[in-house]
Amino acid sequence: MSSTENTSPNGTAGGIERGTADGRNFRYYDLVMAAFVAILLLSNLIGASKPSYITLPSGAEWSFGAGVLFFPISYIIGDVLTEVYGYAKARRVIWTGFAALLFMAFMAWVVVSLPAAQGWPGQEAYEFVFGNSWRIVLASMVAFWVGEFANSLVMAKMKVWTEGRFLWARTIGSTVVGQGFDSLIFYPLAFYGLAGWPPELIGQLIVSQWLIKTAWEALLTPVTYVVIGKLKKAEGVDVFDTSTNFSPFAKS
Repeated sequence: MSSTENTSPNGTAGGIERGTADGRNFRYYDLVMAAFVAILLLSNLIGASKPSYITLPSGAEWSFGAGVLFFPISYIIGDVLTEVYGYAKARRVIWTGFAALLFMAFMAWVVVSLPAAQGWPGQEAYEFVFGNSWRIVLASMVAFWVGEFANSLVMAKMKVWTEGRFLWARTIGSTVVGQGFDSLIFYPLAFYGLAGWPPELIGQLIVSQWLIKTAWEALLTPVTYVVIGKLKKAEGVDVFDTSTNFSPFAKS
């Protein structure tokens, strides 16, 4: 089943028309997909396994994952995709990102496993940066998959419930759920029981990831409003998922 699209319960407004996404050629959908995948890969490649910290007014150190500074942008783009193009189109992008993560993990494994040329001094550092264990790879992929689909599902459902109103509540609410699942899954699955990763550090990272990601979404809400408004006008659609099959494995 495909999603039903309109601008409001009454039909059209401001050049945005009712229609179906099936068979339509959107002008910017592929560009939004490319941005989503690029940010997803870079945030996982560069920042996923590095813990950093900030010093609280009390003098204590509060730890957070370095990737949290940029990874939330992928959730914001996910909100844009679901709001403008609907859950079915967002589902395709999520699976594309998942496939890209899988290939990145495979490529990293192959390159790290290749013998280094004689005299090259960087193999140990290369393995430390790119030689993620199977646990980190698995945790990253599972957390991404569950978090992104939860985010898109909540976004789409809330849009129908609110009849397209309160965009800020939908973007922040979906992020609370999606990023909550993402943080709760990734750190325990990737690092629990490993040396240097005590349970209290993992707990701090879960909470800080969740709070920082949600704060990012709230701070960037004005930007999200502008992007969504311009895309809806440019594409001429506004999707309401009133008859969508929400299974992650549906074909359309």
